[in-house]
Amino acid sequence: QLVESGGGLVQAGDSLRLSCAASGRTFSSYAMGWFRQIIGKEREFVATINWSGDRTYYADSVKGRFTISRDNAKNTVYLQMNSLKPEDTAVYSCAAAAAWLQLTKEINIDSWGRGTQVTVSS
Repeated sequence: QLVESGGGLVQAGDSLRLSCAASGRTFSSYAMGWFRQIIGKEREFVATINWSGDRTYYADSVKGRFTISRDNAKNTVYLQMNSLKPEDTAVYSCAAAAAWLQLTKEINIDSWGRGTQVTVSS
């Protein structure tokens, strides 16, 4: 089970840190990722991190502003979001897969969280 938290309403230029807590699994053996979806649009890949945390990959739209990290001792993955823009407004969900490449292509995803709303006002 994956449970996200940390969403909210912020102004453009502000920062937020999302958390995704995992339970009932061997967290450290999974690659983790973040996705986002605007109502009426397709889900979009945001970032992924491998099981050990030493490899990350980002969508071009967030590169340089967002940072994904994980704490395997706490079974938690984070998404630090800086310099937020109104176009970052979406429901953000975390996901787990056997390999980080699967997350970048959104294939063979093992599980999804329900998501947390992030709203950025201009």
